[in-house]
Amino acid sequence: MDRPCIDDYAPIGDGRSLALVSRRGSIDWLCWPRIDSPSLFGRLLDPDAGHWSIRPVGALLPRWRYLPGTNLLSTRWEGEGARIEVIDWMPVTSEAEKRRQLWPENALLRRVRCERGPALLEIEFAPRPGWGAALVRSNDWGAIRRLETRAGMLALSSDRPMPDGERWLLRLDSGESCTFLLTRSAEAPAVLPPPAPFADATFDASARWWREWASLLRYDGPWRDQVVRSALAVKLLTFAPSGAIVAAGTTSLPERIGGDLNWDYRFCWVRDAALTTRALLSLGYEPEAEAFASWMLHTTRLTRPEMKVLYDVYGRSPADEKVLPRRGYRDSRPVRINNAAAAQLQLDAYGEVIDAVAQLVRRGRRLDGETARMLADFGRFVCRNWERPDSGIWEPRGAPRHHTHSKVLCWVALERLLEMHDRGALRLRDVERFRANRDWLARLIHTRGWNPRLQSFVQTLDGDVVDASALLFGWYGFTTTHDERMRATARRILERLSPAPGLLYRYEQSRAAGEGAFILCSYWYAKHLARGGGALDEAEAWFAAATAHASDLGLLAEEIDPASGMQLGNFPQAFSHIGLIGAALAIEERRHAERRRHASARAARHALSPASAPPQEGAKP
Repeated sequence: MDRPCIDDYAPIGDGRSLALVSRRGSIDWLCWPRIDSPSLFGRLLDPDAGHWSIRPVGALLPRWRYLPGTNLLSTRWEGEGARIEVIDWMPVTSEAEKRRQLWPENALLRRVRCERGPALLEIEFAPRPGWGAALVRSNDWGAIRRLETRAGMLALSSDRPMPDGERWLLRLDSGESCTFLLTRSAEAPAVLPPPAPFADATFDASARWWREWASLLRYDGPWRDQVVRSALAVKLLTFAPSGAIVAAGTTSLPERIGGDLNWDYRFCWVRDAALTTRALLSLGYEPEAEAFASWMLHTTRLTRPEMKVLYDVYGRSPADEKVLPRRGYRDSRPVRINNAAAAQLQLDAYGEVIDAVAQLVRRGRRLDGETARMLADFGRFVCRNWERPDSGIWEPRGAPRHHTHSKVLCWVALERLLEMHDRGALRLRDVERFRANRDWLARLIHTRGWNPRLQSFVQTLDGDVVDASALLFGWYGFTTTHDERMRATARRILERLSPAPGLLYRYEQSRAAGEGAFILCSYWYAKHLARGGGALDEAEAWFAAATAHASDLGLLAEEIDPASGMQLGNFPQAFSHIGLIGAALAIEERRHAERRRHASARAARHALSPASAPPQEGAKP
């Protein structure tokens, strides 16, 4: 079977786990009970690692969409006199509604309706728990299959009889439907509601929950549909019980097909989560920002003032990185679980976390004593350690270096702490120490982070490599996008890192290594233009070119292959979607500013025109 492209998948989820449904009607990725658990269906990474497909027999053409404002997926097949719809979702609702009836610990529903028939469906249910390595023992009781696994008891139930075996055929006539409910419980006995009534109840409740959440989004500018879809994708990556935000929903999807740049992103990088929090806060989602701040407080309590690069969804360090004996997506190996970057030093994370909390303070949030102490501890750690080399935002697995972006984020950390001190939001004992270190950092970056020959800020101090992360220096407030150094840096980045309009590589070595263009960097450039680094129409054109690479559902992985247009890397990717959100917000802000400027100019011209002048005494009215 030909392997689907990465953007031929669509995520569904419930705030605890995430599944990927292919355009062909197959669930090829599901990790239970949590998003970072071993896979139950893993065909995404190996043809033999499990899947669950439902599709009509015959040459029907699929079309799919999310139900508006939700993460409920509808796929329709139509042709040869038949029309079939399959709706896939994981139930999600308020805790109050859950208390009104018993819910399984984990559940996934697939509802099939024959809108025009008859139609013959081919169903394959082939779970392979534990990354495809574990055998399952099945007890089939008519319309219920129970499977014992190391992850707990699985139960597949239906309102139609299910024959023995992993593959069977099902005939539906016009107007008929069939519901499948897959559940997991840690141990028996398990809650196992009747499939059809449970589907009816949870479909309405889930659709309502997602739409109510999406309705809170404060953005009415251009590309609103893409912004809403990006916010919904990011929400799928938020682990509801703790508030952690994982970087992506998968592991080991390659940055280079057939290569070894395959990493496990199902963890919470504090930098990524802080940036995501800031994007959600800009859209009006303050509860998510508050939840992240609480998660951060809980997570760092044992290692403070040091902060780890990444944590699992409950704030623990992940196990050691391992390689699985799996084929990999399109033979891209190794297939890794866990992530060795957890042991790195990435100083920029301190600036991102402190900046995320500072955004809350700017919106009136009062800091409790424990949070204030955490922030001050982070600041003192930065003062002691900013002179160290680190692995930086791109976390290469080589020797640490003095990354300019990391130094700028250390400056951001101290600048924001001083801002909150001046506002009276927190009290710093060693204010002068913080100010002195902030000023030393500024001088260092302007002298050694700037390459006068290249006329650009560069990747490392005294270096000569152009890096797209420099596009953020104006956004952080270290300089301004109007500054001639930033304009010159942006010109050099465009010259050296852009293979096509709307696309940027991370830095020069990544281009030489055959990686794809990094989607987040593309949106950084659009945001730079929108914030004064270029004309508004340039920013809009660049944004549109970047967004054209999203899937037909509006979803983004990590990278784009400029030659083929294929998406690369783990999927869906929080970084890419917050990049889209941030760029759209910046463009809309610029549009408002331009409209105000034009309105002011018109008012001024009107005030100075003879027709608007008051009549002179004795003149005809």
